[in-house]
Amino acid sequence: MDPGEIEGILRAERASLEADLAALTTVTRDPSATIGFGKRVGEGTSEAVGRIERVGQADALAAKLAAVDRALAKLDEGTYGVCDRCGDAIARERMEAVPWTSLCVRCASRRR
Repeated sequence: MDPGEIEGILRAERASLEADLAALTTVTRDPSATIGFGKRVGEGTSEAVGRIERVGQADALAAKLAAVDRALAKLDEGTYGVCDRCGDAIARERMEAVPWTSLCVRCASRRR
């Protein structure tokens, strides 16, 4: 892929992530839509679990958005495709599968 094509893919992914994150974190202004924890046992638990799930989803989207932003910065710097940790080239197959990655497979596996 050429740099222009990569940039287009990254910018489209960024726009999609921003839209998903905005939809997930939008606070309703409708006072009748106030979320409570319920009056009976169990109602509060399911509401709390739903909130925790939404926070987790938002965190994951924000992390991926940061990775996309880093990849765009690396494109501008001329270091796209170079591992942030070890400085080796990132395999082309990995870059095609995950264009926003900034770590080679070896360094990414050490991260976990």
